[in-house]
Formats: sequence, structure tokens, C-alpha cells
Amino acid sequence: MATQPIITVNNLVKRYADFTAVKDISFEVYEGEIFGLLGPNGAGKTTTLEIIETLRDKTSGSITVDGFSIDTQANQIKKRIGVQLQAAGYYPGLNLIELMELFAGLYGNRIKPIEMLEKVALTDKAKAKYKDLSGGQKQRFSIATTLINNPRIIFLDEPTTGLDPQARRNLWELIRQIRAAGTTVVLTTHYMDEAEELCDRVAFIDGGHVIGINTPDTFIDQLVATGFERKKTVKQANLEDVFINLTGKEWRE
Repeated sequence: MATQPIITVNNLVKRYADFTAVKDISFEVYEGEIFGLLGPNGAGKTTTLEIIETLRDKTSGSITVDGFSIDTQANQIKKRIGVQLQAAGYYPGLNLIELMELFAGLYGNRIKPIEMLEKVALTDKAKAKYKDLSGGQKQRFSIATTLINNPRIIFLDEPTTGLDPQARRNLWELIRQIRAAGTTVVLTTHYMDEAEELCDRVAFIDGGHVIGINTPDTFIDQLVATGFERKKTVKQANLEDVFINLTGKEWRE
């Protein structure tokens, strides 16, 4: 894996009147990795992401994305990133091809909508309206919209929340494919098994501070080395593995 930083955050601070949401955060994201921002609600994860995505102003600190400064070159950054919209960002009565064409027009890009839908296994839903999709299909479509401008980096905010185990595992596979195609992925999640499975490195954020950055394996090994033991015997599989084994992995929506 490349160890060249594609995102560098130095001493980032965000204050709202008398509340400081982000308190002197620094980290790097390497080119070609899946990087996870983990932490409880209100920890500062989403604020940090929105500042990097140029959606929210910072109070102080410096950020560079793919070599561009967020202070003076925000427009160049916007052209190089893909940001997953929340569901409210879509016109529910348009079909997927129409939505793809709409977003491509906003980016000023020419695309073949069916090819974009193929990337996320939604070609059979091309004429379906967004409001008629299942939860997993909506999430896959929202990820497809992040790829319209052929970004160097995509940002996914809790991409599998509310999905059933099959849809979740299939979305993991999609995220891996996006990374394999050369795109750096930054994601937030509350599912630690998801972060452990997908992320090359994770940063834990709590109370507006980064409290640790490392690979999932290193974090786990360090904890075990302190003498920590789980209360329950770790089995070779878990109940989700049983679910997938019994019901299969094909798209089923």
C-alpha cells in the first residue's frame, strides 16, 4: 500500500460560540487505503469530515487534500472528492437514470448512467424510482453518485446503518472494489466489526480529540498484550456468519 498522504489534517479546531466540537485534531489518510473515523455520537467525527469535504468552515488549523489547501483551493478539492448524500438529497419521483443524469449535470460531467449503475449492481433498477428502492439499494445508489466525477477520494458516513446482514456484506464488497479501482475511501461507522473487516487504519475520536490511530490488528494486539480477555469464548464464526451461510449472499431485495 502507498504511504503517501492524500489528506493531511493539522491542528484542526471547530468552535460554535462557547462549544468546541473539534479540539486540535491531526491525522493523515494515505493514498489507496480505507480509513475509518470511529467514535461515539457527538465525538466530532461528522464535523471533521464536513470540514474536509469543504461543507463546513473550520475555526483554525490546516487541511490539504490531494495537494490542495482547503483555505485557497476548495474548488479544486471539490472536483477530486465524492461525498455520499443523505437520503433527503434525492428527488423521490425520478428514476435512477434520471437522477444519475441530474447529478452528472451538476458536476458538469458526461457519464453513461447505466455504466455507473452497473458498478453498484443496480442495472435492473435503472427505471425504478428512488423511493421504491430497498434500504440496501438506496445505499448502493448513493455510493454510485459519489463516483460520478471519478473522484480520488470518497467519503461514506455510516454507509451500512439499518441494512440486513446480506446487504451489509454486499456493501462491504462494493467498498473493497472501489478501493481496488484506485479510489481512497474514508468512512465513519458505529459497527466495530465493519471497521475491523474493511479498514486498513482507524482513528478513534472522542470529545473532539483523536485518542489513537493505528491498524485494527495493532489496536487489538495491544489490548490483548495488557492481559485483556473477553468474557465470552471467541468462536470460529458468529451468528451473522450463520445467517449468510443459511440464506446465501446473492442480492435479494
